[in-house]
Amino acid sequence: MFTVDPISVLVSILVILFLFNVFKNQKKCINFPPGPVPLPIIGNMHVINTLKPQKSLMEMSKKYGPIFTVYLGAERLVILSGYDTVKDALVNHSEEFAGRPITAIGSKVSDNHGILFSNGESWRVMRRFTLSTLRDYGMGKKDIENKITEECDCLLQTFRTYGGKPFNNQTIINAAVANIIVYILLDHRYDYDDPTVLKLMNLVNENVRIVESKMIRLYNSYPRLVGWLPGSHRKLNKNHIEMQNFIRETFTRKEKELDVNNQRNLIDAFLAKQQEGKPESTLYFHNKNLGKLVSNLFAAGMETTSTTLRWGLLLMMKYPEIQKNVQNEIENVIGLAQPQIEHRKEMPYTDAVIHEIQRFGDILPGSLPHATTKDLTFRGYSLPKGTAVIALLHSALKDEAYFEKPEEFYPGHFLDSEGKFKKNEAFIPFSLGKRSCAGENLAKTEIFLFFTTLLQNFIFRAPPGAELDLSPAPGFTNAPLPHEICAIPRR
Repeated sequence: MFTVDPISVLVSILVILFLFNVFKNQKKCINFPPGPVPLPIIGNMHVINTLKPQKSLMEMSKKYGPIFTVYLGAERLVILSGYDTVKDALVNHSEEFAGRPITAIGSKVSDNHGILFSNGESWRVMRRFTLSTLRDYGMGKKDIENKITEECDCLLQTFRTYGGKPFNNQTIINAAVANIIVYILLDHRYDYDDPTVLKLMNLVNENVRIVESKMIRLYNSYPRLVGWLPGSHRKLNKNHIEMQNFIRETFTRKEKELDVNNQRNLIDAFLAKQQEGKPESTLYFHNKNLGKLVSNLFAAGMETTSTTLRWGLLLMMKYPEIQKNVQNEIENVIGLAQPQIEHRKEMPYTDAVIHEIQRFGDILPGSLPHATTKDLTFRGYSLPKGTAVIALLHSALKDEAYFEKPEEFYPGHFLDSEGKFKKNEAFIPFSLGKRSCAGENLAKTEIFLFFTTLLQNFIFRAPPGAELDLSPAPGFTNAPLPHEICAIPRR
């Protein structure tokens, strides 16, 4: 009797869909960037290092040039490599590269709401509102500097409880940094062991770890066929729903307490916009946009800054002579006083070390994906509207044309011959152009104050016998591998 193997049928369908997508893309655009030949179903996933995809892409750029194409499943991506190419796209053609690609997983968890993954006028309105509100409640304000200083004191107290013994600092630093964005969003603070903030951080950390998984790539390529299978695409969506439920409960309470004449935080400002009665209020300032915006800002405001600080302490343990030099400058400029952001201009060495931590840590190696907003010709290649583009920030931060020792931790990248701080245009950890990080100034303030306060009060050492591994953990961001630190009080 003739029987049908369902697995064979599924594979056959996937192969046909993949070949159809490749053929359709080739017909749509003849003069497209070159790249490795994709295999059926998986595309080029077999030649991309899962743990360090940026390294694989850098190797490909040596063969195919600074603009090339890869397939992740049936998903076609154009890769931009090298600072000059990235800058040309994101600055000189900022409007044309200002979109976000529309993907199956993105439609499920974003649905064109919020700020990170939205497009069109909704994105423009949310970005304008975010920048304006961050200025009002955060960036450049003495009030937020005072809040960061208060949080630094709480962090110091927690570090002291370990009495110089080894501990893992991930949850503690995550919570400290999360409290700054929570203050801007909600005018609230959580204890580091509060179950609410622990749950929120775990949801964000897990999503960051799995968002680049092969299962999600396959789901983006074949959502109807892969969607019913178990895997990280389902987990990501489940975490997203949990986060949105928490946020909805929170701003529902805020709605009842709102005083439009006494707006204290970002959610108050958003809810006040809802009540203005303008067409924009109905079109864009609705609760779906609020929920996505708050989750975007919480994730972005916590993850990259806390990861940078963790890299900073790990690198200070790895290079104790650099740690000592930073502490000497702190003693000379700040002494025993509380570090303030105005001290930064008097501390070129510390500033250079912080910049090098961000460069070496390479927190967001691939950046969030861009998409072309119109058909265009870029550096001789034709890119149709909607083309997904990865601006490889890793390739700028490790660009040999701009950094003398790109693979080493070398603060001299940001110091001139006289020991003064020296800017480097290829230093773009916050990306460039219209999609650059909206919270860049806030993050810079946090990193400087937390880092200098910690080094003012502690000497950081590795636990006895521990080997310090500077390899990044797998995930969308480059975070340090799990490790323990010893914080030895300096006084």
